[in-house]
Amino acid sequence: MVFSWAPLHNPLVQLILSIPVYTMGLWYFGKSAYHSLKSGVPNMDVLIFIGAASALFYSVFGTYYFYGTHKVHEYLFFETGATIISLVLFGNVIEKRSVKKTTNALKGLSAMQVKTAKLLTMHEGNLHSQEIEVSLLKKGDLLQINSGDIIPIDADLIEGEGDCDERLMSGESLPVHKKIGDKLVGGTILINGNLQVRVNTILRDTVLSQIIEMVKKAQGSKPQIQKLGDQVSAIFVPAVVAISVATFLFSFFYLSLGSAQSMLRAVAVLVISCPCAMGLATPTAIMVGIGKAAKRGILIKGGDVLENFAKSDKIVFDKTGTLTTGNFLFANFWFEPKQEGVLKNIIFGMEKHSSHPIARALIEQHANWFVSTLSFTQIQEEKGRGMMVKDEHGIVWKFGSANYCQINGSEADLLLTKNDILVAYLSISDSLKEGAKDLISYLNTQQVESILLSGDQKKKVMEIASNLGITNFLAEQLPAQKLQYVVNAQAKKPLVMVGDGVNDAPALSKVSVGISFAKGSDIAIQAANLVLMRNDLIALKEAHIISKQTYKTIQQNLFWAFFYNIVCIPLAAAGFMHPMLGALSMAFSDVIVIGNSLLLGIKKVKANQS
Repeated sequence: MVFSWAPLHNPLVQLILSIPVYTMGLWYFGKSAYHSLKSGVPNMDVLIFIGAASALFYSVFGTYYFYGTHKVHEYLFFETGATIISLVLFGNVIEKRSVKKTTNALKGLSAMQVKTAKLLTMHEGNLHSQEIEVSLLKKGDLLQINSGDIIPIDADLIEGEGDCDERLMSGESLPVHKKIGDKLVGGTILINGNLQVRVNTILRDTVLSQIIEMVKKAQGSKPQIQKLGDQVSAIFVPAVVAISVATFLFSFFYLSLGSAQSMLRAVAVLVISCPCAMGLATPTAIMVGIGKAAKRGILIKGGDVLENFAKSDKIVFDKTGTLTTGNFLFANFWFEPKQEGVLKNIIFGMEKHSSHPIARALIEQHANWFVSTLSFTQIQEEKGRGMMVKDEHGIVWKFGSANYCQINGSEADLLLTKNDILVAYLSISDSLKEGAKDLISYLNTQQVESILLSGDQKKKVMEIASNLGITNFLAEQLPAQKLQYVVNAQAKKPLVMVGDGVNDAPALSKVSVGISFAKGSDIAIQAANLVLMRNDLIALKEAHIISKQTYKTIQQNLFWAFFYNIVCIPLAAAGFMHPMLGALSMAFSDVIVIGNSLLLGIKKVKANQS
C-alpha cells in the first residue's frame, strides 16, 4: 500500500496540525517579546514572534479568501512558521543544556557544602555523637570530624591534629597540617586524623558560602563590552524589522515577485537575524572564566573585573606583603642604657594596638618583650607612619619612622621617642616573595607597566624595585598620597592595584581592579574586587592569564555573532535562504558561540605562559 501525502496539502489539515505548535511557540516567544518591549530593550524573541505570527496570519488570510482554488497554495506558510518555532525551541533546549555546563564551577563549590554533621553532646558525663543538619548548627557547637570527612562548617580545632586538603578553596596543592588552635574551613577535606572542633560561625557566614555568593554575583554582572552588545541589540531589532518590511515592499512592488515569494523573503530576514548568539557571546564566556578562576582559588567579584584586568596596561603594587614576604626580620637594636626591658615592653604594648604587617611581625617574633599590661589614656595611629600613645603618667610615646618621630639624620627604620627624645631604634629587613621576579617579567612581556608604590624608605624601595626590574616607583607614600596617586592615574585610564594592608584599602576601592590576598587585612579584602585565596604571586599571574583568555573569547564570540548577521541578512533579503534554513543556521550560530565559551574552560593556564 502506497501512503498518500495528498491530505497534507489541504490547507485546513495543515492549519489543524500546526495549531499546537503555534499556540506553544507564540505564547512562549510572545511573552518574552512583550516583557522586552516593555523594558525598552527588544530582544531576539520579538523577531521570532513577528516572523512566526506573520507566517500564520498570512496563511490564514490566504486560506480564508482562496480556499478551494489553486491560488491558495501561494499563501500557505503553516509548515514554515511551525518549523521555525520548532527549530528555535530545539535550539533553546541545546542552549540551556550548554549554558548549564558553564556553571560547573559553581556546582562544584555548592557540592562542597555537606548537609549533615556529627554533633557531640554531653550525656551522663560522656560525649555522644548524633547526625544533625548543618543549617541547624550554631556558634559554640562541638563536632567530631574523622578521616575522609568533608569539614561541614568553619570551626576552631580544639582536640587532635591532621592534614586537610584545601585545594578547592585556596588552590594549594599540598595538604595543610592542622593543630590545636588552627581554624578549619568548611568544604575542605580531612585527609587523615580524628578531630574535635568548635563551630565559630553560622552556615550563611562561612567562607564557602561567601565564595559561592561572590561567584554568583560575579557571573550575573555585565562587563562594559557586554553593555555595548546590549546597546547594539537594542538598535539591531528595530533595524531588522525595518529591513524585513523594506524587503517585502521591494520584492513585491519593484521586483514583482508576488506576495508569497515576497513574504518568504521578509520572514527569512526576521528569522535569520535573531541576535541570540550576540546575547550569549558575553555571559557564557564570563561564567566559564569566573568559574575557571574560582577553581584555582581566584575569586572575582564582577564580570567587568575580567575585562578591566585584561585591558589594563598599568599595575600598581604595594611592597610589604605583596611583592615581599612580609616576614620581617628585626636587627640593629639600640635602647637607652638600663632601660631596655621597660622600653621593649612599651614597644610591645603600643604595637598590640596596630594591625600593620610590621607590628604583627614584631609581636609574633618578640613576644618575650611583654612584661606587664600597660594602661594608655590615649592611642593614635597614623597609617603607614607610626603610633603615638600617652601613658597614665602623661608621658607621650611615639614609635614609627624618623619623619613621624621628627628625628633628623637617623637611618634606622623604626624609632621610639619619649616626650620627643630618642630612647630606642631598630632596623627591618624583608625578602622578595617567591615568583615576584617571574611575575614582573611576565607583565613586561604583556606590555603591562609595573609601578611600586610604598610607604617605606626610599633606599629600601629602590633596592626592591632594582631587584625586580621595576623602573617606576614611589617611596615614603602616606595612605592619603597613595590614594591621590591612584585617583589621578585612574582618571586617565583603567588601573589595577595590588595590596593587602589596611593602609591600601582606600586606594584599592578607587581603582578599576583592586586585588588583595585572602591572608591580607579584612578591610583590604572587602575593598578589593579580585581576591587571591593563595598567598603567592603565581595566582596573580594566573588571574591575568585567565582574564586575557576570557576577554579574547568574548571578542571571538561577538565577532562571530556580528559576522553571521552581516553575511546572512543580505542572503535572506535576496531570496537565497529559506526561513527554515535560516532558523537552523541561527541555532547553529548559538552552538558555535557556546562551544567556543566552553573551550575556554579547558584552555591551559601555564605558569610560563606569556
